[in-house]
Amino acid sequence: MTTVMCFGTFDILHLGHINYFQQAKMLGDLLIVVIARDATKQHLNKKTLFSENERVELVQAISCVTKVVLGDTKDHLKVIENEKPDFLCLGYDQDIKETVLHKMLMERNLFPKIVRMKPYKENKYKSSIIKKIK
Repeated sequence: MTTVMCFGTFDILHLGHINYFQQAKMLGDLLIVVIARDATKQHLNKKTLFSENERVELVQAISCVTKVVLGDTKDHLKVIENEKPDFLCLGYDQDIKETVLHKMLMERNLFPKIVRMKPYKENKYKSSIIKKIK
């Protein structure tokens, strides 16, 4: 079975997120979604409207998602080591560069394929626009 993993905060869940999950799921049989921890967001001085547990529950309700896990607060690659996905999917607007992530993964003998997802109505659902609503 092919396992796909994607990451995010998913604080205000919207159609752009659903599209992200659907694109990711098309790459494999199982879709694991990693939710950013409250402590991680607080460390970055970013507030969320919903707690990590509420965000887990919201994402679990999406039919194409197989499993939802909370990220590790100290080691962001730990969940990748634990789950060993075949694909890592990045949102089109996530900051990390594929080359940087690839190097970090190689240093830990992890070799999933990294795929950048396409935007879904980016002028309406881009995270920076959603932040203005908060």
